[in-house]
Amino acid sequence: MSFPLLTATAALPAIGAIATAAVPAARRTAAKWLALLVSLATLALAIAVLVRFDPDGARYQLTESHAWIADFGVRYELGVDGIGVALLALTALLIPFIILAGWHDADPLETGSKRWRPTQGFFALILAVEAMVIISFEATDVFLFYIFFEAMLIPMYFLIGGFGDRAHAGSDEKAAAQRSYAAVKFLLYNLVGGLIMLAAVIGLYVVAGNFSLQEIAEARANGSLDMATNTERWLFLGFFFAFAVKAPLWPLHTWLPNAMGEATAPVAVLITAVVDKVGTFAMLRFCLQLFPEASKWATPAILVLAVISIIYGALLAVGQRDIKRLVAYASISHFGFIIMGIFAMTSQGQSGATLYMVNHGISTAALMLVAGFLISRRGSRLIADYGGVQKVAPVLAGTFLIGGLATLSLPGLAPFVSEFLVLVGTFARYPVIGIIATFGIVLAALYTLVLYQRTMTGPVKPELSAMPDLRARELLVVAPLVVLLIFLGVYPKPVTDIVNPAVKSTMSDVHKKDPKPEVEAAK
Repeated sequence: MSFPLLTATAALPAIGAIATAAVPAARRTAAKWLALLVSLATLALAIAVLVRFDPDGARYQLTESHAWIADFGVRYELGVDGIGVALLALTALLIPFIILAGWHDADPLETGSKRWRPTQGFFALILAVEAMVIISFEATDVFLFYIFFEAMLIPMYFLIGGFGDRAHAGSDEKAAAQRSYAAVKFLLYNLVGGLIMLAAVIGLYVVAGNFSLQEIAEARANGSLDMATNTERWLFLGFFFAFAVKAPLWPLHTWLPNAMGEATAPVAVLITAVVDKVGTFAMLRFCLQLFPEASKWATPAILVLAVISIIYGALLAVGQRDIKRLVAYASISHFGFIIMGIFAMTSQGQSGATLYMVNHGISTAALMLVAGFLISRRGSRLIADYGGVQKVAPVLAGTFLIGGLATLSLPGLAPFVSEFLVLVGTFARYPVIGIIATFGIVLAALYTLVLYQRTMTGPVKPELSAMPDLRARELLVVAPLVVLLIFLGVYPKPVTDIVNPAVKSTMSDVHKKDPKPEVEAAK
């Protein structure tokens, strides 16, 4: 029996979470180091998955299949395609940086304070989220995917509600109420989406007789499973609604600014760079593969919602006074690009969308983590409380600028390639949607450069005159992300080579071919 590499990749952080939580309360530093070592070991396993994955091989590789709940046709089935393996690697890559960036975020607020925060619990919850996200990218049994798609809400709820950012460290009841509101809103939105999806999962079982993604997709392809048109559409909507909440797509997005604003910066990165990717990934893996005709039927409406997300998120980012909420609204705009690329139904659009998921994770992590370091020094999230930072902390200001330029998709940085592919793929089939979406790029330049100008340039605020620059630990977090942004901006081929075969398979699932370019005949 071959080594169950996919199971090990998900099980290691789960076991690490239990071990970290069990560390004695007096040994907080030991718990941090244990969590970091577990995350690095998980990254090593993810690299092993990448090495063993053959882009030109079978669609799903490193597969595992075992009986689980036989009476209901539920199996423990895992497998990764190019899209899943890319996002698995992204998750395993970001978690060590998240842990390092949050090294002191769960320390006691003050000596002798009754408002003690369990350090072990903070890092254990991060590892628990990592385990659940990884197995979501690996699951090829619909019911197995659903369990972990929902289960990850619990540790995220406690991370948002139980650990506020340093800007609120000195406040008490009001800050606690705001965190509680954000956590409950996050949970309720996603639970409602999950309950609707559960009804659709049950309906799928009634129609198909099992939960195996590959078996159902094969039956759809060869005609042995013929869903009624209305049935397929209702099931598609049940799945898509849950994924759109997680993504988040307008108008189901309102939980994200609250959650990112009240969470610590590393947890905010965990939300938007890791957890939210499960929603867009699932649109590709489940919506398009299980319900191809319904996906094409819903495409016009979804594209309209996506382009609204792009413009709406960017406009609200322009008007923000809170640094973290600005990044949150920018992410809503970026997720609009990702969803637009998925449902453009072109290979360029879907390749760009998958690459965008990876690049957005890296760029958002870089920008938000540097913003977190900035906020921890000043104790405020308000843009107006900053100014002249580049004169007292030039390295911090420089890395903040690179993260911001990546967010606006500057050529030469990783998100540019993915955004370009998404727009090209959309123009090819839906030129009006592509034209409107382009205005999101202009707005991105506006909110990013205004943010930098107001916080980093101009005269130094008196409260910032003694602000320290990035420390060694913080540089260790930011420097690799900056290197990746530049490397993938110049040479994205390692990622595109992995995801393109999976995208071709997805295009085949929905029976779509790229439109031929219209060339006017020479006169």
